[in-house]
Amino acid sequence: MKKFSTGLIVLAMMLVPALAFGATVEGSVQGLTCVTLGKVCPIGYEDPMAAAESTFVVFVKEDEYYLVPNLNKSILARHIGEPVKVEGTMDPRYKSIKATSLYMKKGGSWVEVWSQAMQDKINEELERK
Repeated sequence: MKKFSTGLIVLAMMLVPALAFGATVEGSVQGLTCVTLGKVCPIGYEDPMAAAESTFVVFVKEDEYYLVPNLNKSILARHIGEPVKVEGTMDPRYKSIKATSLYMKKGGSWVEVWSQAMQDKINEELERK
């Protein structure tokens, strides 16, 4: 029985890296409709097309983009068409990255504009009575 449990643990440890791993993705924020269907892309967050988009992605190059499921649409929409870098955990099965940090390029340097730690702090402040 002990050998069986140890075998399961070893197998699980071998499979986890194949399913998700730490990664960094650089690209630009674009609408999923624009990227997948070649429809009109919003040119900025004030563009009415931005409101029509239900999902934004980090577009790397033709046929390569990543969903960022834990970032609110409004956070990504602020950076439409801008160079961004997302650090987090990649899941290639779903072409997604669960962000831990979002950076945008300002003056040639990457500046952190969102992080899970920032979000946690805001949530904690909102929950205080």
